[in-house]
Amino acid sequence: MIPIFVDGPAVEPVTLLEMKAYLRVDGEAEDDLISGLIRAARLMVESASRRILIEQRWRLVMDRWPQDGKVLLPISPLLTVDGIKVIDAAGIATEVPAGSIEADPASDPPCILITNAPVPGRLRNGIEIALRAGYGASPDAVPTTLKLAIRILVAHWYENQGDVVGEQILPPEAIALVAPFQRARL
Repeated sequence: MIPIFVDGPAVEPVTLLEMKAYLRVDGEAEDDLISGLIRAARLMVESASRRILIEQRWRLVMDRWPQDGKVLLPISPLLTVDGIKVIDAAGIATEVPAGSIEADPASDPPCILITNAPVPGRLRNGIEIALRAGYGASPDAVPTTLKLAIRILVAHWYENQGDVVGEQILPPEAIALVAPFQRARL
C-alpha cells in the first residue's frame, strides 16, 4: 500500500500569533522563519506520533484486496473515506458502492472493511482509496499535548539556529509529549 499526500492542512495546529507569544517575539521580521518552523515541527510531530494532526487529504494505492476484506490503513486518525476506485485492465476506474465500504476510524490502526468490491484488472496499483485524515479541520481538535510538543520544538529550533553539532536530538520534553500517541508495537 502506497500513501500519497494530496493536500492540506488549511491551517497549522499552532498559529503564528500563538507561537510569537510563546517565544516572546514582537514585530514581523521573523514571521516567515517562525511559520516555517511551525510547519516543520508539525511534520516532525506527525512523523514521531504516526498521527496526522490537522485534516489532510490522502490517496492510498493498493495492488489487490486483502483476503478477509479488511484494509488496515497506515494513516490515522481516519476522518472519512471519500471514495474507492477499482481500475480494470483497460484502465477504466469504477467506484466501489458506498454500501460495500464500512470504515472503522476508532480502531488502531483504522481500517476499512470491503465487501462485494470488483477485482482490479491491473497487477499493480489497481485500487485507489481517497480519504481524509487528522484530528479535525480546526486547531482546537488537536490534542493539547501535541500542540505543546510543536511549541517546544519551534522554541528549541528558534533558540538554537545554526548551533547544531553532530546528530540533531529532539528535546526530551517533546519526545515525552508525543510518546503516548505512538502506536504500540509488540
